[in-house]
Amino acid sequence: MSIRKIRERLNILLYGSKERVLSIFKILHLLISSISMLSLVIYYGYTFDSNTVKYFLRVIEFSFAFYILRFIIRFIYDFNPKEFIRTNRIEFALIIYLIIEGIVYNLVGKLAITLLFETMGVYGIGHYTVLIIQLSFFGFIIYEFTKDNEINPFYRIHPATVFISSFIVIILVGTGMLMMPEMTTHSKGMGFLDALFMSSSATCVTGLSLVDVHEYYTFKGQLVILILMKLGGLNIISFGAFILLASRLGVGVKQHELIEDFVNRDSILSTRGMLGRIIFWSVSIELIGALFLYFTWGVNIPEIEQNSDRIFYSIFHSISAFNNAGFSLFTDGMYNAGVQTNYAVHLIIAFLIILGAIGMASLFDIFSISKIRERYRNPWKKLEFGTKISINYTVLLILLGFVLFFLLEYDNSLKGKSTFGMIVTSFFQSVTTRTAGFNTVDIGSITMPVVILFAFLMFIGASSSSTGGGIKTSTLAVLWATIISTVRGKKHIELYKRTIDSELALKAFSVLLFFIVGNLIGIFVLTITEQELMAKESVTLSEIIFEEVSAFSTVGLSAGITSEVSDAGKIVLIFSMFIGRVGTLTVGFLVGRRVLSTNYKYPKGHTMIG
Repeated sequence: MSIRKIRERLNILLYGSKERVLSIFKILHLLISSISMLSLVIYYGYTFDSNTVKYFLRVIEFSFAFYILRFIIRFIYDFNPKEFIRTNRIEFALIIYLIIEGIVYNLVGKLAITLLFETMGVYGIGHYTVLIIQLSFFGFIIYEFTKDNEINPFYRIHPATVFISSFIVIILVGTGMLMMPEMTTHSKGMGFLDALFMSSSATCVTGLSLVDVHEYYTFKGQLVILILMKLGGLNIISFGAFILLASRLGVGVKQHELIEDFVNRDSILSTRGMLGRIIFWSVSIELIGALFLYFTWGVNIPEIEQNSDRIFYSIFHSISAFNNAGFSLFTDGMYNAGVQTNYAVHLIIAFLIILGAIGMASLFDIFSISKIRERYRNPWKKLEFGTKISINYTVLLILLGFVLFFLLEYDNSLKGKSTFGMIVTSFFQSVTTRTAGFNTVDIGSITMPVVILFAFLMFIGASSSSTGGGIKTSTLAVLWATIISTVRGKKHIELYKRTIDSELALKAFSVLLFFIVGNLIGIFVLTITEQELMAKESVTLSEIIFEEVSAFSTVGLSAGITSEVSDAGKIVLIFSMFIGRVGTLTVGFLVGRRVLSTNYKYPKGHTMIG
């Protein structure tokens, strides 16, 4: 009898119990997932005696075994095993990996991944590899939990609501994690408001910090910051790419029900397929960046003593740079004495920032193999319109910042550096000021014209579908094209030999107004909450303006006043970071609710302008 015949008979035999058995495992899955996630959080958040630690490890091991059993049961009950493996290939690969790790660990007492690194001469990363596996398992639990069909109906709500809610959930979970004693070098842990600020700053990939990340947080706390940066950056670029794709398919804001169906559609154009592509590209870029950084760190850096430290520092700064977060594990950031003159590190981080800031849609258009082949076969095909805007305006803003910073700071912060050092420092500050927030000079000592320049660059920000903030280069491009067309008396708005629809121009002006009003409100409230500091001359108005623009644009550069602001001021900055992060992408969705009819027109009104 053939295997196919045996399979068919087995399916017939099991068919009667399929629904009941899978229902039982679904209930167990929900219960064990909740217990596993809670156990992992408590295990890493608090200190326990050895017996309690063994209990938590047993719970985690049992969870491993359950998920392996559940996968096998689902495989047996599925009528098309090949299709089941193909559909669940990520889960299948992880299950196989967990089985291999379990077998190797029970045979030799070490994980397979640890042995692999040791064969390459890298030692002392055992606790890192265990943590990576457990975090992977944690991510797997969340993935399994959220893909459940009974949970999917909750996604059928307004995309802006989903997006904002996801950020709020990540921030609150991150806050709870950062408050745990094991996350900080202080036994009592971090206070709620400070933890909320740091979680918001990391999730919104801003980089403003109340504490020295290197000194204040333990490895676990630093890891939480890293995860929050990654989740925040991934969230913003995936949602931005979804909006971009929806607009290219001709989907308007008012057809939000169609968009919601599109969100749940499992196809090559769906957000699930797109999200996988975004994850693959972003992780690949971050790993390549981490590899370059690993071989570039100097040997006289006190913070990096072992190979394991070198690996973690490389990964942390690569993720921070690509996601335009601006967090650093060095005291004083890139201005730290150990890396202040390491220009190779500066250039690597700068290029990671640029790749993260030009947007995933542009990266796909420029570097995708299929796009390269298409342009090679059809030379008349050029880069897409949005990609041209992203590249040209990114280069223009970098050159503008580079030249002005070099000229204005030549006898100030650049004084004493070599010519090459001046060039790299000017380039680095021009790149990072617009989106990321790293600094290789003392921001508190720069001249007032440069402060104004930095505020302008932060206000503009990065490109659409990127990890950066600001009004975006696309908004600037449309605004500039509108102004030029109006001044020249043209009937239509033109940009790169394309006609810009008036509706798009109105959206650009709406984003501009949204950012101006948002910053003005934030500055106004901060001048109220920080009156005492201003009276003592501890904080100046220019520093408050700089801090607010930095927070609202999710850049993270600071003149050094972040830790000095009052609790009320921290709340203002938290709201600024959050609104600045989600505002420009969601404002259209939030105000785009369906109206009864658009098939009407009021009489024309006319008034003088200017």
